[in-house]
Amino acid sequence: MLKGHQSWIFEKKPVIRAAATVVGPFEGQGPLSNDFDIVHGDLMAGQDSWEKAERTLMEEAGKLAIENAGLTKEQVNFYIGGDLMNQIISTSFAARTLTIPYIGVFGACSTSMESLALAAMIVNSGSAQFALAGACSHNASAEKQFRYPTEYGSQKPPTAQFTVTGAGACVLSQEGQGLHVTSATIGRIVDMGIKDPFNMGAAMAPAAVDTIEAHFRDMQLEPGYYDLIVTGDLSKIGYAIANDLFNKHKFPIEQTQYQDCGMLIYDYQKQQVQAGASGCACSAVVTYGHLLKRMRKGELRRILVVATGALLSPISYQQGESIPCIAHAVSIEGEVEPK
Repeated sequence: MLKGHQSWIFEKKPVIRAAATVVGPFEGQGPLSNDFDIVHGDLMAGQDSWEKAERTLMEEAGKLAIENAGLTKEQVNFYIGGDLMNQIISTSFAARTLTIPYIGVFGACSTSMESLALAAMIVNSGSAQFALAGACSHNASAEKQFRYPTEYGSQKPPTAQFTVTGAGACVLSQEGQGLHVTSATIGRIVDMGIKDPFNMGAAMAPAAVDTIEAHFRDMQLEPGYYDLIVTGDLSKIGYAIANDLFNKHKFPIEQTQYQDCGMLIYDYQKQQVQAGASGCACSAVVTYGHLLKRMRKGELRRILVVATGALLSPISYQQGESIPCIAHAVSIEGEVEPK
């Protein structure tokens, strides 16, 4: 059901039946390593290219999420997902392996919540009994496509972010007990004229703030309703700007705990990640791994995950375009009254 101008309420409260996360070796050295299902020992994941390795991560996360849900892939009605690669090849090729009816989406790093929101809408409407949502990224494949050749070894500025190698997936169900997807707010494009691809946090922060404020306006809630609001991958630079914007707009973000996935997955003291993490897998693995485990332990009851995306491409950058950005918010809540 539409709520306000750009939000959906899922009356049937689709259940997160299961989730799975797969990450690379660098992510396995970070503070959330125990919250991931599979940690690969090398970036190649047994493949002969980074792009094939990224596809493998998505295949593994999808298969494991389905297995954890106690299902077979034949029982899953739809798979919604995407990644950063041209023509979202990592997800599309994973869909070839999974052989589940497939809807490919692209929201850059916002894809994790874009896919979850759409999966929840499909399940809530009764158009699917089970839906799989997922997103993936790979540090080396993203560097190769969006920045300099990896072999070049270019120096990065302090505002740059480190793309997460990993994949996260979850299975939504019409029925069951556990964690529920209760609402979503679909973001709009916000472009503040920033052209620097090494400063995506600054570019994305206004979009994150716009979507968060829209969510609470549409839902007629106060930020204190949630135990945690977490943005996708603003990292240090974008997180600071977002807080400044909240203060400027007199939005009471202090009523709840506000964190950023890009600041959670790596250890700033031990891992050289400049401003922090980014990539489709950033919010996917932090949410489907770390945050869902915290919720199942009872540490959190309600969270709002706001995945952020910089919708640039190598071509748009080369043509001097600024970076259009977007953010999609999804609320996840603990057990509700039985149907």
